[in-house]
Amino acid sequence: MTESEKHLLLVEDEAPLREATAERLAEHGYRVVQADSGETARERLADFAFDVVITDLRLPGMDGTAVVEIARELYPELVAVVVTGYGTVQDAVAAIKRGASDFITKPFQFDHLLHILSTALEQRRLKSENAYLRSQLEKRYRFEGIVGRSSAMRDLFQLLETVSRTTSTILITGETGTGKELVARAIHHNSPRRQKRFVALNCGAIPETLLETELFGHVRGAFTGAIANRQGRLEQAHQGTLFLDEVGTMSSSLQAKLLRALQEREFERVGDEQSIRVDVRIIAATNSDLTEMVKQGSFRQDLFYRLNVIPIHLPALRERREDVPLLVQSFVDRLGRSETPPRTSVVVSQEAMRQMMAFHWPGNIRQLENAIERALALTPGRSQINVGDLPQEIQQGDNNLVDTTVSLPEDGLDLPDYLHHIERGLIRLSLERTGGNKQKAAALLKIKRTTLVEKTKRLGADS
Repeated sequence: MTESEKHLLLVEDEAPLREATAERLAEHGYRVVQADSGETARERLADFAFDVVITDLRLPGMDGTAVVEIARELYPELVAVVVTGYGTVQDAVAAIKRGASDFITKPFQFDHLLHILSTALEQRRLKSENAYLRSQLEKRYRFEGIVGRSSAMRDLFQLLETVSRTTSTILITGETGTGKELVARAIHHNSPRRQKRFVALNCGAIPETLLETELFGHVRGAFTGAIANRQGRLEQAHQGTLFLDEVGTMSSSLQAKLLRALQEREFERVGDEQSIRVDVRIIAATNSDLTEMVKQGSFRQDLFYRLNVIPIHLPALRERREDVPLLVQSFVDRLGRSETPPRTSVVVSQEAMRQMMAFHWPGNIRQLENAIERALALTPGRSQINVGDLPQEIQQGDNNLVDTTVSLPEDGLDLPDYLHHIERGLIRLSLERTGGNKQKAAALLKIKRTTLVEKTKRLGADS
């Protein structure tokens, strides 16, 4: 038996309908066991963990509602579909409230039944995957809110655990949006200085004329408008941690003053001659190439060496695509809980997840978080995020599902399995975009319809 096959219990007292339906379900990959009554169904359920139960509502003796209750009590993740005759739709709705996934009325089109089954099974799989991702988020793959399971992130977590116990100066590099301040805060909160303040200063967001006083403070009368003494960020972070973001934007004169403060552990406020001693751990960050800036003379070499005691580089999101599902789940959980009322069971469709994993994310994690926040805001009351809920640039990504800048993991990859995954994903995407029309889907992929049908069966792209 292959993993894609599902075990199905078909409960129907009309033998011709039951046998015909069972035969057609078997043709579509289901392993069918038949039962002609609710009592027989109860015996079958006691002996075997089925994936699906399809039951007629009106049965001799025990009715379909009771079958659904027994099945769901034994197997909470089981998919139950109720078949009802004309005039009993209200009963079917009542059965759904008691655990059925959906209902279908007699006489029914078999394709409609298949659609109901595939939709319900997909929902079950998505919930199962999200539960798994949540368990991973709770148990592993995170360090103080930083999420990832790629080899690069596992190495980062190990490094953070080591450097957090020290008081050494750290330089964090990485593109905008990769989480440099989050890493800095994680280091501080796991360090011996965690009882003291973490003070952040974005050097690139403050005009040069104000940056010096923001960093070192000033005394009354130092300049027009200085009506009182003021502590700078360096003084505020005494015995704690000072995070200097975008340190590469500092002017040469301010670089020199910062270098002296780091070397001597003392500084003067603007307009003052009295030195103030401080005990501060410095964590600097930049999205610039400071090594190149040193060569060009725009950043002091001695300051670079003073900051670059322990270098930490954060990879771009496109370089660790396998972390996208965990990040998405983390954002869905956190942002969903912050809504009023909270939403705690939102799932992301596989097509939406594939699109996000294929996107190049120029804005990195910050852009991904914004995309999830937007999707949740546009789907109030909904339990699933679909492709259409994502920003337009992600829906129409230039890589469109296939990543043309594939990176090779350090431990290698299974090439046949990787290609199998790509091909299956493209086939599923073509079928979804054409509403299941195989002729049009084959035309999108520039292959014959018979070839598409053969590949669909072989790859399991219709499951």
